[in-house]
Amino acid sequence: MDLKLEVVVIPVSDVDKAKDFYTGLGWRLDADFTTDEHFRVIQVTPPGSPASVIFGTGLTTATPGSVQGLHLAVDDIEAAHAELSGLGVGISEVFHDAGGVFHHAGTEGRVPGPDPKRGSYASFASFADPDGNEWVLQEITTRLPGR
Repeated sequence: MDLKLEVVVIPVSDVDKAKDFYTGLGWRLDADFTTDEHFRVIQVTPPGSPASVIFGTGLTTATPGSVQGLHLAVDDIEAAHAELSGLGVGISEVFHDAGGVFHHAGTEGRVPGPDPKRGSYASFASFADPDGNEWVLQEITTRLPGR
């Protein structure tokens, strides 16, 4: 049985503000449906991604801004950083983790700059949407076997 991640639901406080933020990043607007004043669904998809993000009204009881560590794979961390920064996104500096395996929660263990060896999966940058939902860019240049 194949299981494919299709959609991630994120909690937001202001649906229109979130919609403007994500479409301003160049994410494709796939849907904006309202059935009544208590239920609205917006779906956006990052460029090149097979998975989408849904937010709206009446979709989740999670606290707006409570999602952390959503990863977006990029080919070139520095180019992606420059592009998002150019769009006015408050993005961290590019970093790698002191332990060299995977980044820690928050800002613990962050070492400035990309991974010195430019190893795949080893360089990161992070940003948040207007509610504080956290996204992490991860540079992946060569996939691990079977990926």
